[in-house]
Amino acid sequence: MKYSREFADLRYRRGSAWKALALGALYFLFPCGVWAQAVPVFRAKNPSLWEALHAGGFVMIPLAVLSILTLGLILIYLFALRKRNIVSERFMHTADALIRKQDHLGLLAITNRHNESIARVIQRVLEFLTQYPGASTAEAREIAETEGSRQVAALNQQVIFLADIGTLAPMLGLLGTIFGMIKSFGAVAGSAASARATFLAQGIAEALIATATGLIIGIVAMAAYSYFRGRVQALTSELEGASTQLLATLVAHRSSHSS
Repeated sequence: MKYSREFADLRYRRGSAWKALALGALYFLFPCGVWAQAVPVFRAKNPSLWEALHAGGFVMIPLAVLSILTLGLILIYLFALRKRNIVSERFMHTADALIRKQDHLGLLAITNRHNESIARVIQRVLEFLTQYPGASTAEAREIAETEGSRQVAALNQQVIFLADIGTLAPMLGLLGTIFGMIKSFGAVAGSAASARATFLAQGIAEALIATATGLIIGIVAMAAYSYFRGRVQALTSELEGASTQLLATLVAHRSSHSS
């Protein structure tokens, strides 16, 4: 897909851009507020990124990577999972006109120049019919359904990464909780009575920071996955309808030409 062309339309898609920025702000603003309230060493000042990572323990490093990865995937999917990248009106009109003219070679050349999913489906059908001119309509439909299923599976495989992050992030947060509690109780056992309360509070704060951060990232990732999964389902319906329309037109004109 031509991402450069998609990103050139950013200025005209302010609504989507503001949604993405809001999701990004959720990662950094909300956790920083939690860190500022939970960790005494911040002394009521806004924590820097390094202070936030240090306060939550080493688990915050992979959580920070997951947060950046999630934000990047959301931005990519906002521009990639669009109808014109799956079924464009321009390709549909061009393909319909070429099919009616019986210009299958011209249509095959057009499909090679387009990156839409519908172009890949029609390309596979045309290649099959070119290789096997005597193939039946049922066989052509089977080829179209197989390629359509492959295109849909590729779309689902893209958004499944958000679900993986939504599952992994809370588990990392829980791991940070466990290490924070181990650290706090270990410090209490090996320190003087006057310092036990401080060490215990720091260990618990570390545990809670890791848990809260993991949950925030997981919730945002799963919410984004749910949204994009719905978008993929809608695009799947568009692809099925367009494939059925062009294939029916192709079969009808092929039958009339044969007769």
